[in-house]
Amino acid sequence: MRGHRRSTAATPLAALAAAVAAVVALAGCGALGGTWTSGGAGAPVTPTPASADPTRSATPFPSATAPRSPSPSPSPASPPSAAPSSPTPSTSASRPPRTTLVRGDRGPEVLELQRRLTGLGYWLGTPDGSFGSLTQQAVWALQKAAGIRRDGVVGPRTRAALAEGVRPRPTLSGDGVEIDLERQLLLVVRGGSVRTVLNTSTGNREEYTTTSGTRAIAVTPRGSFTVYRAVDGPVTNSLGQLWRPRFFHRGYAVHGSPNIPPWPASHGCARLSNAAMNMIWATDLMPVGSRVLVR
Repeated sequence: MRGHRRSTAATPLAALAAAVAAVVALAGCGALGGTWTSGGAGAPVTPTPASADPTRSATPFPSATAPRSPSPSPSPASPPSAAPSSPTPSTSASRPPRTTLVRGDRGPEVLELQRRLTGLGYWLGTPDGSFGSLTQQAVWALQKAAGIRRDGVVGPRTRAALAEGVRPRPTLSGDGVEIDLERQLLLVVRGGSVRTVLNTSTGNREEYTTTSGTRAIAVTPRGSFTVYRAVDGPVTNSLGQLWRPRFFHRGYAVHGSPNIPPWPASHGCARLSNAAMNMIWATDLMPVGSRVLVR
């Protein structure tokens, strides 16, 4: 019987110890300052102020935060579906493909462009599929002949000029070289027809100091002249270097230069690219005694 009483008395003590352990466990979670929100397995914890917890027991517990009242075990729920995310716009998809050709481009389109320009007489060397400086010179020449913007970019208007087959018309009859000051073009004419078209840069009409030290305005003289001297090499003076010049009037010449913009920039000579000047020498397009018309 005594043993039975000890067994009966031990039961309340064990129950009390279990209750205290449960309180401590609940107080440890509640000390985090939040409660669990229903949302199925793995749902996040949403923090709420301790004073606003509607599940608190009115009876104080010996802990910093009162535990939650027991609630029924939640039935298994499916994991919450992720909220649909807005699609991120693709930068490449929103950028339309480029339809122009510019210096530095390569490939079949450039090769086709070069062949078309060459067929129309705009010299650029040998077509090779690479949009380099000579192709840019030829594009400038075409744009000048067509009277469109001289930007060196093959866009819709330049493509239209190519498709139309725009070529400048000479005023020179017979053979010779014609320099068009307004359009900044040099035309090689044979039998009254244009054989070769080159981008050129003539006098910029700015004041400069001549080689003799006097002041002058950079203009290219108009008129009909004759090539009287040719120098197969560089001629250097205070104004710079003239590559393989063909002189047609006093100190004025058609010569090569590394800088041939699509606008007037010289002291009065007609500049061509060095490669174009080499071509003129190789094919003897401006022999001594030949005619040069500047208009």
